[in-house]
Amino acid sequence: MKTIKMISMSLLLGLFLTLSANVRAQDPMKVAPNAYKKVLLENDQVRVMQVEIAPNDTVPWHSHPDHIIYAVTDGKLEITDKGKAPVIAEFKAGDAMYMMATTHMGRNLGDSPVKLIVTELKTAKTKE
Repeated sequence: MKTIKMISMSLLLGLFLTLSANVRAQDPMKVAPNAYKKVLLENDQVRVMQVEIAPNDTVPWHSHPDHIIYAVTDGKLEITDKGKAPVIAEFKAGDAMYMMATTHMGRNLGDSPVKLIVTELKTAKTKE
């Protein structure tokens, strides 16, 4: 019986570690096509993406290198960074924010779509 418990725990731990590694490496264009609508520009320095998050829509776990967010519309998002409590981010159209590399998920708390332009910076560390 002890052996079965040990094997089960080992399998669960392995599954958890595998899923955790996959969460960190998720490309928003692949895991969130509901929100990440289009790549506007991509080269060896940047990737610029058009984002539109519908009211009450959730963007699943995904990762970004260092990036800049430009708000096209006003908005209110609940953002949950990996391993942290959710925070509420409110912004106005025209706001620009620099964000460090992160793995997070988000949800639109507003009554209208949130439209953003997200520009990921590709450095020697993050180039593929």
